[in-house]
Amino acid sequence: MSIYDSIGGAPAVHAAVDDFYARVLADARLTPFFTGTDLHRLKAHQRAFIAAAIGGPEVFAGKDMASAHARLGIWDADFDAVVGHLVGTLTELGVPEDMIEQIGGALAPLRDHIVTTPRAALAG
Repeated sequence: MSIYDSIGGAPAVHAAVDDFYARVLADARLTPFFTGTDLHRLKAHQRAFIAAAIGGPEVFAGKDMASAHARLGIWDADFDAVVGHLVGTLTELGVPEDMIEQIGGALAPLRDHIVTTPRAALAG
């Protein structure tokens, strides 16, 4: 059984994305990244992306992660904050910890495609 099916399929992904964006948009560090963004469209893309990433039937047809985030100047701390909000969302929705770890494992490799100002740049 896929992670998608285990957490409750499309209704669970929909609820998770809505809660996730409520958290992210309430975070003053992250809000500027979404200025001028069509949130309805973004949430639809996020639902398809997450569903596809965790074994759902949806097909994600958005831009690749590097292209979608290149102009934003995202730092590791920003990425970590978003991951924290995702973990908080999944925990609050009752997703078991082992499943949250599996989801995190599926999404962790995206850091290299999303972060444009990595920690190493701070040392130089």
